[in-house]
Amino acid sequence: MARLGRSTWAFGERQVGVVATSTVAGTLEAQGPLSDAFDLRLDDDRAAQDTWERAEQAMFRRAAEIACEKAATHPSDLDLVIGADLNAQLTSFYMGLRPLARPMLGVYSACASICEALAVAGLAVATGFADVVLVGTSSHTSTAERQFRYPTEYGVQRPPTAQRTVTGAGAAILARGRGKWQITHATIGEIADYGVRSPWEMGAAMAPAACDTLRQHLADTGRSLGDYDLVVTGDLGRVGLDILRHLLVEQGVASAPVAEERVQDCGAMIYDENQPEVFSGGSGAACSTLVTFGHLFREMERGHIHRLLVCATGALLSQVSAQQGDTIPSISHAIAFERGD
Repeated sequence: MARLGRSTWAFGERQVGVVATSTVAGTLEAQGPLSDAFDLRLDDDRAAQDTWERAEQAMFRRAAEIACEKAATHPSDLDLVIGADLNAQLTSFYMGLRPLARPMLGVYSACASICEALAVAGLAVATGFADVVLVGTSSHTSTAERQFRYPTEYGVQRPPTAQRTVTGAGAAILARGRGKWQITHATIGEIADYGVRSPWEMGAAMAPAACDTLRQHLADTGRSLGDYDLVVTGDLGRVGLDILRHLLVEQGVASAPVAEERVQDCGAMIYDENQPEVFSGGSGAACSTLVTFGHLFREMERGHIHRLLVCATGALLSQVSAQQGDTIPSISHAIAFERGD
């Protein structure tokens, strides 16, 4: 592998392959437009557990099991497990996957965590420190709301710009060599802070970070947005996606037609805008994971997408920081994929 420019890692041909993926979707996600792309669709967000937190752990565990099954990989064959969630101390990841009994690294970039996890996993595989790595994330609307804003039981009224935290989990098995999908590049983002303070304005807070990371990725690689069949951000929703497209044009990253045609957002794709209580779209650590590992990778298998850039986005806040009136910085990491042979 090699370092390109300021912030991008380039993985050589056949260095990092994605062998298999899995997706577990919550009830509202299973009713959305991407439903048939998910491996497991729940009809109860409790997942037969007695707490929301245990439900999220169970989803994460099931996603890991499905990924191993699809890859014909026993947990004992995993050299490393890397993942994240939105709960304090990453309890869904650590407690949900503890039955695997494998070396584990928890990472955190809020809703951008899947791209951070993929970058670290790709680094481990490409450098030979691991041969087989499981990567995944989870989130749950009822655990995240009380973690960052207010418990859903409070019934707090939300503005139309708010987003719904996606309930679900996803996992992937990475290995050295050729896979169904190849990871070719990872661009590590920087903190962006445009002074947004409302915890309901996630799209506005994260769009500048996505623009910065996309611009850096293109500068490092010498590519343009037109070199990708599709560029997707993680969790901007419809409001944030509009802001991002405006920024890309304003900063000369892309023309208006290219930004409109090539740039989409997982949070805007996972729900139908007419579904109840989805507001401006989805967010959460599982948002881009479900859309990428489910829908987008399937489109790559079908030959509709050859080259894909996923630029996950994360708002870096806590309930305490929001209540103390701090601004909400954000971060975005990008992973480039190509269809495997």
